[in-house]
Amino acid sequence: MVRTVKDHLYRKSVAIVLSMQVNLERIVAIWILAAAFACGLRLAFPATPYQDAPWTTGTGLLPYLLVVGAPVGSLLLGLKLFPAGRIHAQPAFRLAQVGRWRKVDCLKARDMSQFGLYGVMASLLVGIALNVPVRTLEFLGAIPALGSYSPPWFIGLYSVMLADVVILSSLYMFAFAMALRLAPLFPRFLVMVWGVDLLAQLGIARLVAGADNVPHAVDTALLDLLTGNVKKVLVSAAIWLPYLLLSERVNVTFRHRVSAH
Repeated sequence: MVRTVKDHLYRKSVAIVLSMQVNLERIVAIWILAAAFACGLRLAFPATPYQDAPWTTGTGLLPYLLVVGAPVGSLLLGLKLFPAGRIHAQPAFRLAQVGRWRKVDCLKARDMSQFGLYGVMASLLVGIALNVPVRTLEFLGAIPALGSYSPPWFIGLYSVMLADVVILSSLYMFAFAMALRLAPLFPRFLVMVWGVDLLAQLGIARLVAGADNVPHAVDTALLDLLTGNVKKVLVSAAIWLPYLLLSERVNVTFRHRVSAH
């Protein structure tokens, strides 16, 4: 019974990964349409009125073009830098020193059953991809469009939150591209992104706490949002970091080594 369930879940993970690889262009197109629609709704309800049409001002349309387009550009860049089917060189210095491992030839590693993005690894891949729409929806839900008459404290707040969603979404999508193309640097890059994400949330929280003239309700709501983001990063790292270090599949796929036990 357990074996049957495991086989079913494994086949499902294979189907998910293959679907993402085959339908990547369609997924990107759906993202652009859905995100553009959501950003359009956000533009319709600015914090202050627009002096002109929002799509004619840099503070109106441009930020949301970045929200929609930056992750796509980052994904395309990652796919270009790591071409499909190419065997990428292993890093000269190995950071993952936990456990006892034995090196295997890159071609032999590709023939092993543990090679690939399937099984539990597929869940990590989906989670990385979902980071982008979740982060975008949180930004759109929490931060109104600027308008033309926003106070200085809101302009500063809007700017840092915009930078957060654009940069972090782009980094997560670059990590997603690295994983799809089996780039050996993927595990350490993802850990780096978690670190950047955590530092960004803590840094923004300090800025919000130290900003002048921010209404108490806004201050409280944003700090709650940032606290939630910190918790999500910590939970993700707590769950997936041991997997990235100790998983046979991760080590075979990205580090070309197998357990020496």
